[in-house]
Amino acid sequence: MDINKIRADFPILGRTVYNRPLVYLDNGATTQKPRCVVEAMVNEYYSVNANVHRGVHFLSQQATELHEAARETVRRFINARSTSEIIFTRGTTESINLMAYSFGEAFLHEGDEVIVSAMEHHSNIVPWQLLAQRKGIVLRVIPITDEGELIMEEYQKLFSPRTRLVSVAHVSNVLGTVNPVADIIHTAHAHDVPVLVDGAQSIPHMKVDVQALDADFYVFSAHKVYGPTGVGVLYGKEKWLDQMPPYQGGGEMIQHVSFERTTFNELPFKFEAGTPDYIGTTALATALDYVSAIGMEQIAAHEHELLSYATQRMEQIPGMRIFGRAKQKSGVISFLVGDIHHFDMGTLLDRLGIAVRTGHHCAQPLMIRLGIEGTVRASFGLYNTKEEVDTLVAGIERVSKMF
Repeated sequence: MDINKIRADFPILGRTVYNRPLVYLDNGATTQKPRCVVEAMVNEYYSVNANVHRGVHFLSQQATELHEAARETVRRFINARSTSEIIFTRGTTESINLMAYSFGEAFLHEGDEVIVSAMEHHSNIVPWQLLAQRKGIVLRVIPITDEGELIMEEYQKLFSPRTRLVSVAHVSNVLGTVNPVADIIHTAHAHDVPVLVDGAQSIPHMKVDVQALDADFYVFSAHKVYGPTGVGVLYGKEKWLDQMPPYQGGGEMIQHVSFERTTFNELPFKFEAGTPDYIGTTALATALDYVSAIGMEQIAAHEHELLSYATQRMEQIPGMRIFGRAKQKSGVISFLVGDIHHFDMGTLLDRLGIAVRTGHHCAQPLMIRLGIEGTVRASFGLYNTKEEVDTLVAGIERVSKMF
């Protein structure tokens, strides 16, 4: 990887914050966008903009072709069997809410159980709690070790005749733990239970093959993988999607409407009511092509090297506590230093031009398990460097001396 060439693709990385060069280490929240992604959006608005699937005129046909080509790009990127299995949404959160509503309506009844883990993002907790309020389902939780790994023996004990779904993160947004989703899926399938994988934090960092994993559902957001905000993906096996009712009603998701009866469209359009963000889907495809050209294996190796280097440097700081010591870990370091409040640390690092995330990271149950209120989180992307890690370490040391 030519890191200087890559960084040149991201104009925002050249700006200053408080008269200091920006060090952007908040990639777990959202990634920056390469020039080609922004240009793809501008070019489509200026030259191809028209509503998709509904027009016989040239622009509409061209916009439709771009939108459906983006669906094929997503299919290829995650190795789905068919574009019929690729549903465009507004992001990971909407994808999981779609699942909680549609899968919940089709397959879950009072007393049925959904298994999640102790390290889930709120987006993979609250939708199931809302379903529990509506239908009386029960959440079962996979516990974790102090190192931040799932206790797989306990996971196996959670299954019962009422288990209907397992829904787990591929990678923890706080701990960086890479969960053994292939083993999770294998165990669940032995009980004839499907699995939903939250891939928001894995898609930018590693190669994902949904067929090799045998995942029943896989969800992710464009903005985590150098694409635009407001666009996401729900992958689902056709055998499940065919049986699930629509999440929303309106245009596009219908075949025929009368005041007496409505029949629904075929997959994937059954779940895509209204005008889609066809500009955003083109930009998502551009982002996926961008990281594919670099190579997901190369990105993973670069980020692993950064993670190892950062961990080694940060462990030398007096009072440093790093949360998440899993053997398999992605590019996230959540930490506290002594008694310094995470908000104070993050605020003062910001004044040094260093962007990190502070708080509970939408994972309050995990914070309760760790016995803390929140952490400072540094999360890496393909454009980060060891020099930026050195700047972070120097910043933490400077803030620590102030306290």
